[in-house]
Amino acid sequence: MRSLITALALSAAGAGAVGIASAAETPADLVVTDARIYTQDAHRSTASALAVRGGKIIFVGSPAEAQRFVGANTRLERLGGRLVLPGLVDSHIHPLDILDLDVCNLQSKAMALKDLTSFVAACLAHYKTPPGQRLVVHQWNYTDGNQPDAAHPTLRAALDAASTTVEIQLLGNDGHHGAFNSLALAQARDAAGKVIGLSKRTLAAQFRNYRTFVGVDESGEPNGAVNEDARYLINPNSMLDVDLGLVAQAPQRVTQKLNSVGITGFMDAMVSPAALAVYDKLYLSGQMTARAQLAQFYDPSHTRAADGAVDYERILAQAIATRAKYAHNPLIRADFIKIFADGVLEGNPYAVPPTLPDAASLRPFLQPIFGRDAHGDATVTGYVDTASALCAEVRAKPQQYAAPDAIQAFIKAHGYHPAQCAISHGELQHAPEVILEYARRVHLAGFNLHIHAIGDTAVRTAIDAIEAARKSDGVTTTHDGLAHLQVVDPADVVRFGHDHLYAAFTYAWMNTEPGYDLTVIPFFQKVIGNSYEALHQKGSYYESNAYPVRSIQAAGGILVAGSDAPVETSDPRPFVNMSRAVTRAYPRLPALSPEQSVPLRDAIDAYTVNGAEMLYLRDLAGSIEPGKSADFIELDRDILALADSGHAADVADTKVLATWFRGAKVYSRPVQP
Repeated sequence: MRSLITALALSAAGAGAVGIASAAETPADLVVTDARIYTQDAHRSTASALAVRGGKIIFVGSPAEAQRFVGANTRLERLGGRLVLPGLVDSHIHPLDILDLDVCNLQSKAMALKDLTSFVAACLAHYKTPPGQRLVVHQWNYTDGNQPDAAHPTLRAALDAASTTVEIQLLGNDGHHGAFNSLALAQARDAAGKVIGLSKRTLAAQFRNYRTFVGVDESGEPNGAVNEDARYLINPNSMLDVDLGLVAQAPQRVTQKLNSVGITGFMDAMVSPAALAVYDKLYLSGQMTARAQLAQFYDPSHTRAADGAVDYERILAQAIATRAKYAHNPLIRADFIKIFADGVLEGNPYAVPPTLPDAASLRPFLQPIFGRDAHGDATVTGYVDTASALCAEVRAKPQQYAAPDAIQAFIKAHGYHPAQCAISHGELQHAPEVILEYARRVHLAGFNLHIHAIGDTAVRTAIDAIEAARKSDGVTTTHDGLAHLQVVDPADVVRFGHDHLYAAFTYAWMNTEPGYDLTVIPFFQKVIGNSYEALHQKGSYYESNAYPVRSIQAAGGILVAGSDAPVETSDPRPFVNMSRAVTRAYPRLPALSPEQSVPLRDAIDAYTVNGAEMLYLRDLAGSIEPGKSADFIELDRDILALADSGHAADVADTKVLATWFRGAKVYSRPVQP
């Protein structure tokens, strides 16, 4: 590593650096010493002191040299040798949804359906929800728990047991799953706004296009699980259901929470027009202590005319006006547009028939047959041969197998539900031609693309759309990227480097977890049982291509980090993400495809220099160098030393002791008694 003196000399030579010769004449506002400063400059240099004037870093080097910047009014901070990093950049988060509001909240705890009934009933009593109104239950864990019993055979039955007079809606902790009781299901509206309810009859008629997203029971009636856009038939505000009015009462709580975990820059990954008022109020309050890049979201399917055509012109006119509104704002920009390419991959092994994943897959999903183990948990007992003559007959003559008596006779004879003869590749969020045309127009309007892509088909379609959009406008320098990337086919991994794409991973999801794994892996590859060994077969398609972080990095893709909070938890937990990028494992559980792990320093890159680059903050943030904004954080432990000594798992417990933004200390961790 180059010396600190050399680092200082090179930094001072930069265009934004303050000349050392003038330092004695103009003291710094702040001098920090006795620190281990991981600068994140081009050489990952370390220093032990820095100086700040006017919100900018003017010096990085040694304490002895820093004395030249100390004046009568200079604030001095001695950090006791603790590690200092640049302010963190979360490249995919929903910040207006992360506040801990007074709502019914399951906090992602796994519960059997009987316990879910009791919890929801307690919320109804606590919040005194009157009959005819709706109780919204937040952070429902849709993949772990949810075991049925005789009295609570389905989600619908469990929620009906809590109330038949109050509408109940569970919000999945991923923003894509949901569940409703019978009273709420009955409120589904058709395209004309008429209340017709979700039922076996309407799923076969008016709502047939939503069939993939609605779980059903043995008789074909909705079992309470309603996912993706089908939720909007009942409640248009079903993605995360944030109360923007409540957030707007004290919007500074958003940046306060971000600062408390070291975040000083972020992309709001799905900004609706209604959310802009919250950002405006936050900025005007003078308490916006982080830089925001807004990824504007407009659902193309919500702008269709009577002939089915998407009104792209109306979408782009609004997007351009929003971008112009913030063009000269020093803390807020709106240069990205968000597109959903697909939904999510989790199925439901407790449903009869099992609900298949709905995200699009290059390979047809398998049809596992689930039983129960000694603990009542789902386990795979076999697979349906969808290529059999029997399944071909079921698909050819579905009405012969639709009546309840016929279904029960089929299950008794063959051991599985006739609906499991279906062959499904899942679905994209929009038709491919809509995704490609929307991307083309977004690019022509000068925006960057930020695309939600979970499954391998969505990843391929998203990259196709980016490549086609770039070919259309001839611009290849936009900071286009994909978020999540749960399964990526090897043929598409190499395209991340070829196209210089940003990969926004949520590293905290990269682990094995028995309950979750059973909702995904059996639909990709044949397993028997529910053990780790059964589910995680080395060389299998899912195991080899799940969250391929190292492969994308090796191909030349640019790794950034997105917590996706409040998905799973409202805590953005950057250090959990950094830790999991290295370990790819929960404590005391085996790792998920450990060959895809990356070193901690690369994870820090994702949260600093790479994130700043993606959000067009490179000249301001991402590293601690003269000329840049004084955005930095003090940690309670040396995470570099932990990783270097083989204790990367302990990085997850890191706490931020202090956060500075533009030279001002905007967060100090409360002293513990």
